[in-house]
Amino acid sequence: MRILGLDVGEKRIGVAISDPLGKTAQGMMVLTPQNREAALQKLAALCLEHDVARIVVGLPLNMDGSRGPAVEAVEKFAAALKRKTGLPVSFIDERLTTRAAEKTLIDGNVRRRARKEVKDMLAAVLILDTYLSNPAG
Repeated sequence: MRILGLDVGEKRIGVAISDPLGKTAQGMMVLTPQNREAALQKLAALCLEHDVARIVVGLPLNMDGSRGPAVEAVEKFAAALKRKTGLPVSFIDERLTTRAAEKTLIDGNVRRRARKEVKDMLAAVLILDTYLSNPAG
């Protein structure tokens, strides 16, 4: 059974998935849904298609660890996804994952336009990889 990792943003959702043994994370796609319901439908379909057992969502805490409006929006989305799929949802502190993804892409000489298209997916990979490295924490 696989684990789905998500980097949920205002406009895009980066998606990553684990291998069947839950050891490695691979980038899957970036969703740019028209609305929340469309995103929930697509993610629920992916969970069924790939035999997903758990969903891990990055929690966008402020740099000082406090909770801002983005945290509440992500938690609401995650709760709706949990209701839609019936799967357990875990949260991982995602501070700096998008910045780390951007740096990795810059270091790899990826052009600006291509970076915009994949950085959310790479951030989802980093979120999922963090969870896979320490599933209890």
